[in-house]
Amino acid sequence: MEIGDDHDQINRWEGYVDWRKKPALRGRHGGIIAASFDLVVEILENLAFLANASNLVMYLSHYMHFSPSKSANNVTDFMGTAFLLALLGGFLSDAFFTSYHIYLISAAIQLLGLAILLIQAKMPSLMPPPCDRQANHYAVCEEASGGKAAMLFAGLYLVALGVGGIKGSLPSHGAEQFDDSTPQGRKRRSTFFNYFVFCLSCGGLIAVTLVVWVEDNKGWEWGFGIAMLSLFLSIIVFFAGSPLYRNKIPDGSPFTTISKVLVAATFGCCISTNSRNSIASMAMSPALDDKEAKQNAKERDATDQMMDEPSQSLKFLNNAVLNKPFHSALECTVKEVEEVKIVLRILPIFACTIILNCCVAQLSTFSVEQASTMDTKIGSFKVPPASLPIFPILFIMFLAPIYDHLIIPFSRRITKTETGITHLQRIGVGLLFSIGAMAVAAAVETKRKRVATENGLLDSAQPLPITFLWIAIQYLFLGSADLFSLAGSLEFFFTEAPASMRSLATSLSWASLAMGYYLSSVIVSIVNNVTDNSDHQPWLSGRNINHYHLERFYWLMCVLSGLNFVHYLFWAMQYKYRPKSQQ
Repeated sequence: MEIGDDHDQINRWEGYVDWRKKPALRGRHGGIIAASFDLVVEILENLAFLANASNLVMYLSHYMHFSPSKSANNVTDFMGTAFLLALLGGFLSDAFFTSYHIYLISAAIQLLGLAILLIQAKMPSLMPPPCDRQANHYAVCEEASGGKAAMLFAGLYLVALGVGGIKGSLPSHGAEQFDDSTPQGRKRRSTFFNYFVFCLSCGGLIAVTLVVWVEDNKGWEWGFGIAMLSLFLSIIVFFAGSPLYRNKIPDGSPFTTISKVLVAATFGCCISTNSRNSIASMAMSPALDDKEAKQNAKERDATDQMMDEPSQSLKFLNNAVLNKPFHSALECTVKEVEEVKIVLRILPIFACTIILNCCVAQLSTFSVEQASTMDTKIGSFKVPPASLPIFPILFIMFLAPIYDHLIIPFSRRITKTETGITHLQRIGVGLLFSIGAMAVAAAVETKRKRVATENGLLDSAQPLPITFLWIAIQYLFLGSADLFSLAGSLEFFFTEAPASMRSLATSLSWASLAMGYYLSSVIVSIVNNVTDNSDHQPWLSGRNINHYHLERFYWLMCVLSGLNFVHYLFWAMQYKYRPKSQQ
């Protein structure tokens, strides 16, 4: 072996390869520069996604002629599907492909979906005919149906599939560039997640300002075209960083391990509980040869080790190794059992973030429609309603660097810990902000409707004499909630999950967004059904949004968020973090 080859052998990153599937090397692959490509890619990718998603409710209502509630539900279904498919992207990254390949494949799929939407927006014959502009509401318009609706949803859900793959692979790909065996590597990884949310906001800033203005003033074909260009540039940037990346080798399906342990533990409960003592007696039996005795002693030691902290939780899973399975395919190691325990322990935290994201879903649905009825002028400039997210985006961009460079170092000196503020504390702060956001939203909607009533404009398409900046207050609260919860949950799931499941676990942050959007649609439907059966007008239906009872809906969300926070405290207070040496 040559000296150079010996040097490469010593400096290999165990379990990682480069883009040519050769062993990744220390000093040549990974690090800050490699992760920086992912940050630039996130700016371009999120620009392409939010360029249309932030304004989609207006596109569906004004051009496809869906009702306000149906438009809102279609948007939440689309957003929910996109984020839920992140689980598929994360699963494929862990099981069969690298996150590097999943990103490239997903970006190509999203490009195809945007191309379909661009063609439809460019050709009037593929869209429903314009409304009779003498009417004051959309009920007389022809809603998109048949082939036109099929083309619309085909394009949207191809975009959703691509977005899901990207969200499921890109954050973990960037985080994998850091050596998490050292405190310095873990600190840099934490900084990466903070700036990942910052870059996500940068792309969103361009999307909700420049691109939304282009869509409203130049046409939606221009919006889809800009999104395609941005996504194409992201592929070029991502590919340019290929020589620097280290890519984790797929470890096979994590669901296989989870299923095996659960089945083995279930059947193990039915077997005699004296089997652990049997293992010990077998190890001491003179009838066994030395090799068998050593193996049984090793099993006993592993069993004893498993009963120490942190393995006291979820004890029923210990049956997967304490008792011999009826089939060799169900034989489990202590490591596999511990990995499944980790997954089960983080699931309650994941569940507690869903209500928060149900509140965030209001940013792209009812809040936009509220703003469209208000005075959106700042001086002589008319702000598109879909540009309202600029307020939380600017706040996130301002707060993220301050959090990383000032708040975290200060908290480290106070708490004498590596993280300063724990991941669960950060998520908890986000949950508190979501409660405040819904309370503010209810108060603002009450004021908006009072202005509409006092001026006799409940049935008019004329803008209300109240500035849309009132809506910006709830956006600031929800933006703060999103910053703390998203960055905190991304890092929490990545660091706590087993190495073989990190992409899938990180995708739980996006899946929580998906469940929040789906839950928003479900709650809207339940609220309408319940209030309709009480001999009153349904809260979320009427000739236009001025006839809705949004303030009641927001108060309901405030109460649900408060109950969810109490539920979160129960799980967070008893959660035990993995030792740093195991992350």
